[in-house]
Amino acid sequence: MKNIHKKSENLKDKSVKRTNISKNILKKLAGKQAVSFENLHQNTEKAKEKYAISRSIKNLTTDGLVECFNSEHKQYFRLTDEGKQKLNQISLESESSLVSTEWDGYWRIILLDLPEERKNEREALRYLLKKAGFVCIKNSVWVSMYPFEHLFTNIKNDLNLSTELMIIVTDKLDEKTQLEFLNICK
Repeated sequence: MKNIHKKSENLKDKSVKRTNISKNILKKLAGKQAVSFENLHQNTEKAKEKYAISRSIKNLTTDGLVECFNSEHKQYFRLTDEGKQKLNQISLESESSLVSTEWDGYWRIILLDLPEERKNEREALRYLLKKAGFVCIKNSVWVSMYPFEHLFTNIKNDLNLSTELMIIVTDKLDEKTQLEFLNICK
């Protein structure tokens, strides 16, 4: 029984390591036009580590988060729009991105209006809004007390959602809306 438990722990550790490698690759690609295959292997000397990185790159490419292109002598990789969304999701989930739970007196309101043809993007944005502490108070109106508006401004710019996503930061809401928000949050 001990051996089964130990094997289970080893599998979990390996899975966490693979996930961390993929996250690190996405972070290395963030904000860059493209990164060469060699640069993604930088500071890696062990064959197992190089294999793990290569495998993660292949999986990220298969999942549509990273795209590959070749020049005459090198392979380059860059984030896709889906990869940028995944990176934003990772930053929301990381412990280092915790936002103060002290209310600064400002309400963040996001109006989200994506057509049915962009359903996947809409669902991904809804997921991110929920993870960021936003509450849907009416169809496509999301409200939060937490300062994540900069993240959603970046998402808006990255996904070119100029009219489909509107961000409002205000210090005033009518009493009924405030009560509705607080009731939903309970």
